Amino acid sequence: MSARAGYEPEHHAVREVARGFVTSVIEPRHEEWEAAHGIDRSLFTEAGTLGLLGFSVPEEHGGPGVEDYRYNAVLIDEVARSGAAAEAIAFSLQNDVVLPYLTDLTTQEQKARWLPGVVSGETILGIAMTEPGTGSDLTGIRTSAVRDGDSYVVNGAKTFISNGQNGDLFVVAVRTSPDRHGGLSLLVVDADTPGFQRGRNLDKIGLHAQDTSELSFTDMRVPVENLLGSEGDGFGHLVHNLPQERLSLSVGAVAAAEGVFARTIEYVRDRKAFGSPVSEFQNTRFVLAQISTELDLARTYLEDCIAEHVSGQLSPARAARLKLWTTELQVSVADRCLQLHGGYGYMREYPVSRAFVDARIQTIYGGTSEIMKTIIAKDLEL
Repeated sequence: MSARAGYEPEHHAVREVARGFVTSVIEPRHEEWEAAHGIDRSLFTEAGTLGLLGFSVPEEHGGPGVEDYRYNAVLIDEVARSGAAAEAIAFSLQNDVVLPYLTDLTTQEQKARWLPGVVSGETILGIAMTEPGTGSDLTGIRTSAVRDGDSYVVNGAKTFISNGQNGDLFVVAVRTSPDRHGGLSLLVVDADTPGFQRGRNLDKIGLHAQDTSELSFTDMRVPVENLLGSEGDGFGHLVHNLPQERLSLSVGAVAAAEGVFARTIEYVRDRKAFGSPVSEFQNTRFVLAQISTELDLARTYLEDCIAEHVSGQLSPARAARLKLWTTELQVSVADRCLQLHGGYGYMREYPVSRAFVDARIQTIYGGTSEIMKTIIAKDLEL
């Protein structure tokens, strides 16, 4: 990405900081966090010290006040390329997915309360949309929030919540009226609120270092001043932010695929079979040539969408096309690279095995591939 048009020296400078952070902080501890099934909170505070969090946060609240998604992109690119998928998701949640709700929908008083901790990394963010039985259907949300004086009384449950164990502050989608679309609202909930309960850290086949949890709310009283925007506008806000979320998933998908591809080239050059390096076999050359071409196309497509997003022109349908293409490609690349490793590819000690299982969720969260196709078909007026 760094050699492509559209990036300025300041973006490259952030990339160098991010690359150094990956080398000095993430790579030495990734195995430890995988085994612990969770990232240490120090990851966020150390990133905050280096200025890698909250690029869009205004200066008066501790951030650089830079409204430029390209900074977010170079961070996710470097982390995902290294194979640290869980850490890439953690940063994407902090900078790309949840933060826009706290910068775009908040009052000055709310900004002063929440944003400084986000920038420093002392406040870890999460978003609670998905519920048991609802999946990608946002209109099926049943967690209720009933107004009682100066508070909302919240009852319900959420699942598959990233940063669920580590998170301090959650944007929670709740139902404030029976209206299917107009009855959703967004509340910011502190994890220390009475009635807020973290469930188990879910045992996934991949992304072991990323804590993914169930959350439940029992008669949880959330102050009215924690409402984001206006009551009943939650669905519109959620849909509005989805293109950037899907763009960020695509950045991670392409970078992760490029990373496993580069490591596979090194492997086939060193690995010998039948007396020759695996790289000399025609099948190996053809597979890698095909992957190289597909990745070049994906990178070009991604950079074009990033440029559109920076200029405010990325449509939900194009973001859906990008997410569909890049995440499916990531799964395919990891699969073919694992095959080129032979039996060693199935061993956890080889990074390609983790790239394979970590990739699989990409076509599911942030909207499944089937949902992406539905959005695209609607755009075609089918």
